[in-house]
Amino acid sequence: MFQGFGDPTRLIVGQTGDKKTMDNIRKDLYLDQPKWKQFILYLDDVSPICIHTKTDIVKKGLQGLFIGGNIKLGVKIPYLGKSYQTKKNVGAVLMEALPGTLLLAIAAMLFATIIGILLGVLAAVKKGTWLDSSAIFASIAGISAPSFFMAIIIAFLFGVVLHPFTGLNLTGSWFDIDEVTGEKYLTLKNLILPAFTLGIRPLAIITQLTRSSMLDVLNQDYIRTAYAKGLSKNAVIFKHALRNALNPVITAITGWFAELLAGAFFVEYIFGWKGIGKITVDALEKLDYPVVMGSVLVSACIFIVINLLADGLYAVVDPRVR
Repeated sequence: MFQGFGDPTRLIVGQTGDKKTMDNIRKDLYLDQPKWKQFILYLDDVSPICIHTKTDIVKKGLQGLFIGGNIKLGVKIPYLGKSYQTKKNVGAVLMEALPGTLLLAIAAMLFATIIGILLGVLAAVKKGTWLDSSAIFASIAGISAPSFFMAIIIAFLFGVVLHPFTGLNLTGSWFDIDEVTGEKYLTLKNLILPAFTLGIRPLAIITQLTRSSMLDVLNQDYIRTAYAKGLSKNAVIFKHALRNALNPVITAITGWFAELLAGAFFVEYIFGWKGIGKITVDALEKLDYPVVMGSVLVSACIFIVINLLADGLYAVVDPRVR
């Protein structure tokens, strides 16, 4: 049983709640049940296939198809509970924040993928030159720097010191609210700093993987055959070599995209970017357990879906897989 400051019932009613009210809330949240039963009930809530009473279906607002009498078997949208702080459905809270995280992760991965592949190809083609050494040094530095550390440095440098020149804000989400009309409007310039910060580490990984894979491919017999046929250097590098070198890069891109979607916690928090990461950190500070648990579950599902999509991308990029 939760006790003291971490007690969910105390978080809900505050410090002035009486014992009877707290007991009713514990019963409503099933906190009066044994731990094993609480776990079974939670699985029943988050599972698409469930067994619920008519009262629970109405009380929780479950959406799906149910059959039976008082106790119903059903297929439903997973129910993640309600936030202790806002009393809102956790699913709705996370879905409201998901577009912000998606936008940030896509922007960061586009930046990391385009720049990383170009730098990797350049480093492989110019192996042994200062361009190769510079690309390797930059990628090692990018891998070594933690995202939360880089976020603080970049936020201070571009959002405070150089703000008169960059015009970029220290914090801000993908929309602002007009003070006069109260309407929301897009402010994508707030995306620049968090996307750049979040893209640094995957950029470093993609650069090194592309360079290593390209060096292996450039030594293959079919590359020498392509040159012997009179194809231009650009055609050989980008049409033949790069395409066959992309398999490990795709693995890195999809893996990092899943990680950025699920793990941009500190970057979102530092830059005040409204996404799942910031919502989760706020929930941790307030001990809002349903939001934290829902966020972890959604993050795990994102990892699984993106890794499945990666398997399909292999066949699209590399004909040998097909």
